[in-house]
Amino acid sequence: MTTRRSFLKTSALLSAGLLAAPNLFAYDKKYIGLQLYTVRDAMAADPAAALAKVAGLGFTSVEGATYTGNELFYGKSPADFAALLKQNGLIMPSAHYRLGEELVNGEHQKGTIMNDWKKAVDDAAAAGVKYMVCAYLSQSERGDLDHYKKIANMLDVAGETCKGAGIQLCYHNHDFEFIQENGKYPYEILLDSTDKNLVKMEMDLYWVTKANQDPIALINKHPGRFPLWHVKDMDKTPEKKFTEVGNGVIDFKKIFTQAKKSGLQYFFVEQDVCPGDPFDSISQSISYIKKNLV
Repeated sequence: MTTRRSFLKTSALLSAGLLAAPNLFAYDKKYIGLQLYTVRDAMAADPAAALAKVAGLGFTSVEGATYTGNELFYGKSPADFAALLKQNGLIMPSAHYRLGEELVNGEHQKGTIMNDWKKAVDDAAAAGVKYMVCAYLSQSERGDLDHYKKIANMLDVAGETCKGAGIQLCYHNHDFEFIQENGKYPYEILLDSTDKNLVKMEMDLYWVTKANQDPIALINKHPGRFPLWHVKDMDKTPEKKFTEVGNGVIDFKKIFTQAKKSGLQYFFVEQDVCPGDPFDSISQSISYIKKNLV
């Protein structure tokens, strides 16, 4: 039976732990991230120059785009790419991966959850990645609700491998996970059928909003499940296009009040399509974020 003395001792130890590691419960506001897919052409042409430009705009963290063998590191070894990030004062706490169920040119893609995952995990650990994110399901990988249950099982297994390397697995949503089947969303299946400790979520605020869902309602229903966010805005046109953060309809100020309940650790600006130079767009986005969100 718990005595008052043991309760007080436990409470004191917990308080000390919170003081020692506050980032377990609230994101570090010094990290403003960019998903590198936004500047994918520049990264493909000259990763060193692109990362220097990203850092020069004030970003302090980045998220790697889809990994396929060594593509995540843009032709560099994990250690060399980590060194390049460090030279620019950047960290890469998160990176994107694929499920790998789809055949590409008759073969399963390597470095995916279904194929050569251990190598992908080892490379991620060597580069300092803390979160490995299943980024997207192709049309052929989605299927019905029963198939999503199978995917949930695959994610649990992949999450166990990640856990062994000190990495957290996450799943990144689009809007197709919110197309109902028999009154149930595939996203609910993924949330409810995976182990909440092995599989967390990267909430893409644009896609959740476009699917007519409420990010805050999701956070309230699944507190602590969303350590990563994509901060991506939606314009005011009927087409609901991508736009610079603060330029559209998403109420980021309101959503950011729920950061602690979400379990937020890192967020990343992403703009899949920009009207001109992506660096102009992300410059606008980070300016808004610095003035209004951090």
